Amino acid sequence: MPAACAVEMIHTMSLMHDDLPCMDNDDLRRGKPTNHKIFGEDVAVLAGDALLAFSFEHVATATKGVNSERIVRVISELAKCIGSEGLVAGQVVDISSEGLSEVVDDILDVTKSSQELGKTAGKDLVADKTTYPKLLGIEKSRELAERLNREAQEQLVGFDPVKATPLIALANYIAYRDN
Repeated sequence: MPAACAVEMIHTMSLMHDDLPCMDNDDLRRGKPTNHKIFGEDVAVLAGDALLAFSFEHVATATKGVNSERIVRVISELAKCIGSEGLVAGQVVDISSEGLSEVVDDILDVTKSSQELGKTAGKDLVADKTTYPKLLGIEKSRELAERLNREAQEQLVGFDPVKATPLIALANYIAYRDN
C-alpha cells in the first residue's frame, strides 16, 4: 500500500506541474480551477515538489517489516519512472512537440478537406486567425514542422533507445499525420 500511495502522490505532482503556464498552461482540471490558479504558480511548484519528496519518504518509512533491499529497489524504480528516462522525458517531448502539433494543424487546416480531416477545414482562414501558413507559406511551414520534429527527437539523444523509441514514434506521428 505505501508504494501505491507514493505513485498517487507522484501522479498528483505531475498533474500540478503539467498544469503550470510554463508547461501545458491549463486553468481547469476535471472542471475545477488548477492548483496554480488558486494558490499561485510558486505554491503549485513547491507543493508538487513536496509531494514528490514525501512520496519517497513514505515508501521509506511506512514499510515496517519490509526488507530494506526491497524498499531501496522500489524507491530506485520510482525514481527511474519519473526521471530523465520517464516522466521528464515525456514532458520534454510534449513541450517540444506542442509547437510541432500547432504547425501541422495549421498546415492541415488549409491543405485538407473537411472529409479528410474529420472536422471543419478552413476555420482558421474564415476566422482570420494568424497561422503558420499565413505567416510563412505552406512550404516554409512544412520546413518548420520538419525542424521542430528533428529538434524534439534530438532532445532524446542519450536516453535509453528502447525507452526513447515510443517518444520518437509519437513525434513522427504528430509531424506526418494526415488528419
